[in-house]
Amino acid sequence: MRRLDVTDAKQVADCLGAVVADHGRLDAVINNAGAGHLGTVELEPVEAIRSVMEVNFFGVVQVTRAAMPHLRASGGRLLTVTSVGGVVGQPFNEAYCAAKFAVEGFMEALAPVAATVGVGVSVVEPGAVASDFVANVGVDPEAALAAAGPYAAALGAYLARTRSQFANAAQSPDEAAQRIVEALTADEPAFRLQTSGPAQQFVGLKLADLDGAAVQTVTGGWVG
Repeated sequence: MRRLDVTDAKQVADCLGAVVADHGRLDAVINNAGAGHLGTVELEPVEAIRSVMEVNFFGVVQVTRAAMPHLRASGGRLLTVTSVGGVVGQPFNEAYCAAKFAVEGFMEALAPVAATVGVGVSVVEPGAVASDFVANVGVDPEAALAAAGPYAAALGAYLARTRSQFANAAQSPDEAAQRIVEALTADEPAFRLQTSGPAQQFVGLKLADLDGAAVQTVTGGWVG
C-alpha cells in the first residue's frame, strides 16, 4: 500500500505512474482523501480555511487532473467521496462544506465533458459513518467551547447533537463502502449517490428547497 499526499503533485504523479507500470492501465480512481474541520469564520484565521480547501478541494483537483489521461485511455471511472456536507451547509462546518460544495460543483461540471471521452464520473455522499473521521478532526470539545466566546451556546448545542447522531444513527464503514462498489460495478451508475437512507433524505431536503427555508429551519435547530 502506497501512502499518498494528495497536495503533493509529484507524489500524485508518481503514484499513478506506478499503478500503470504495475498493471498496464488504470480503470478507476476513487478520490477519498479528506480532512474534517470545525470552526466559524470570525474565530479562525483565513489560513486555516485555505488549508481545508487545499486538502479537500485542490487535492481532488490534482488527482483528477493527473488521472484523466489514464482513465480516458481505459474508458474508466472517476468516483469522488464528497459528503452530505457537499450539498447542505452545516453549522460550524463552513470551511469543510465550502470545500465539499466546490468538489460537487467541479464534478457536476466535469461529468458531461468526461463522458464525451468515455470516462464516467460520480460523487458519493455519505452522512454519519462510524469511522475515525470525526476523531481525526482533533477537536477538544472543552477547549473549543472555552474559546468560542459569543458562539459557545450554539457550539455546545451543535456538539451535543453531533455526538448523538454518530452514537445512534451512523452507518458502518462497510455499508458506506458498498455504495462505492456498486458505483464501480454498475453498468450506468448515477452521477450522485448517497450511502444511506438518512443521507438520501437529507440531500433530498436541500434539492427540493428552492428558497433555503427548509434547510435553515433544520440546521438552525442544531444550534438553537
